[in-house]
Amino acid sequence: MSNWRSAGSIALAGVLNWAVAAGAQEPPRAEGATEAAKPQPARAPEPPSAQAVLLGQLCKIDIKGEKKDQWMRLPKAESSVTQHHLTVGGRSFDYTATAGTLIIRDDEDKPIASIGYVAYVRHDAKGGVRPLMFAFNGGPGSSSLWLHMGVLGPKRVVVSDPGPTPAGPYRTVDNEFGVLDKSDLVMIDPVGTGLAHAVCDHKDDEFFGVDPDIDSLSRFIMQYVSDNNRWTSPKYLLGESYGTTRGAAIVNYLRERAFAFNGLILVSVATDLEAIFAELPGNDRPYAVYLPAYAAVAWYHHMLPTQPAALEPFLTEVRAYAAGPFTAALLKGDAIPDAEREAVAGKMHEYTGLPAEYLKAANLRVAQGAFTHELLKAQHKTVGRLDARFVGATMDPLEKYSDYDPQSAAISAAFAAAFLDYYHGELRFGQGSTYRTTNNSVGEHWKWVHRTPKGDQPMVNSGVDLAEALVKDANLRVLVLNGYYDLATPFSATEYVMAHLGLPAGVGSRIEMKYYEAGHMMYVHPPSMARMKRDLDAFIDSTARQ
Repeated sequence: MSNWRSAGSIALAGVLNWAVAAGAQEPPRAEGATEAAKPQPARAPEPPSAQAVLLGQLCKIDIKGEKKDQWMRLPKAESSVTQHHLTVGGRSFDYTATAGTLIIRDDEDKPIASIGYVAYVRHDAKGGVRPLMFAFNGGPGSSSLWLHMGVLGPKRVVVSDPGPTPAGPYRTVDNEFGVLDKSDLVMIDPVGTGLAHAVCDHKDDEFFGVDPDIDSLSRFIMQYVSDNNRWTSPKYLLGESYGTTRGAAIVNYLRERAFAFNGLILVSVATDLEAIFAELPGNDRPYAVYLPAYAAVAWYHHMLPTQPAALEPFLTEVRAYAAGPFTAALLKGDAIPDAEREAVAGKMHEYTGLPAEYLKAANLRVAQGAFTHELLKAQHKTVGRLDARFVGATMDPLEKYSDYDPQSAAISAAFAAAFLDYYHGELRFGQGSTYRTTNNSVGEHWKWVHRTPKGDQPMVNSGVDLAEALVKDANLRVLVLNGYYDLATPFSATEYVMAHLGLPAGVGSRIEMKYYEAGHMMYVHPPSMARMKRDLDAFIDSTARQ
């Protein structure tokens, strides 16, 4: 918290106490006093204290009327600062961890929300300006604990892959794959997650929307940079899943306010939601871009009629079919000839392992939830949506869609328990408060409209924002990380989205794509986590310009 805010709270209380005292009745005169007593000369009123003046200038708070008691309790930022040492992979260094909340302000400098965060700053004996990375998960409604304890932070929870993690006690280890050797790190929890919440007159659901979310996290980033004097640091923004939706928009939102990032890292991309949500009525666009991802999952589980030896050459063939004959068939809609429908269903069977009769009954359109339910249905097993390498028992084989995600069921308890133990224990913060690891009500009340210079989008596509940022900031670089077995944000949908940004020639060369033999959270797969570390290191080294 900046000093003026804590001082301002004290000053406001002082002003209110003075006002109450001034309005009290005149005290009784001392016994023996007479009307003829000579009056004392009046003293000039004392000027207001520096704290009161500062509060009036910066907060502009009306302390009158019914809001008086509320504003006496101005929200205060809180923090716990601890010192640590990390030795991993032959590297050894000290760092400071700050777990806390930061009070963000509106354009009139009035408090609007308390945003939770954990910041890690390495002690750099060499001096110089270290890179600074901001990161968050998605949801909407997810805290940042998944990236925090999965790959980025100095501690990591150990989970089984690709199966259920055994029941507690869970194990946390020093993380040799974190980013702290390369960059300082700030993990952010948006309003409604973690300990973050609206303050004063504001309600949490005011922030439950695409644009309010972009605005509030942009305010946090700028305020953290200002409070900690990190203006000249090379800056990075990393988001996962819906975090890529907000990340792509934040980069452009802050660019318009003369704030630039060196790099944007998109983990499991969801910038164009219509491209990945077939559940939206009348939306045919996702089905063609699903097909290569379905093929990868069927290949992994050996469900193909003829099993190719290697994955990537097989996917090259499926990509070509999806973009050509399959897309053409979908465009014909109900007018597709029976013979063509038969041929397409047969080809889809070759690429997905799903029965041709099922594919025809589905009108050649298989949503993600249907695929995860159907692929291993004969074995009474459901495959994961976030990571299809994970499988679990099927509750009801007669259902049309899967009713849970085996990957989420396998690891969530371990992640939550390990993080909260670390947060309350080693970081010494948040005791006595409810930390919301995931808040489903956020997504249930989310407002998906996104305002752009060319009009409002009823369903957000922040690829428009990303394109503008790439065109107008010639230094911005983008790293995109994809899991082959991710069915929530399929790699093939991301390829489509990145190819449809509408960029001028040459600008797209600043987008780099990486692939991992894992799912949405590719870092739960140890070999992919090691590769992700190398890819992040190389990206920072090539863009930091230190």
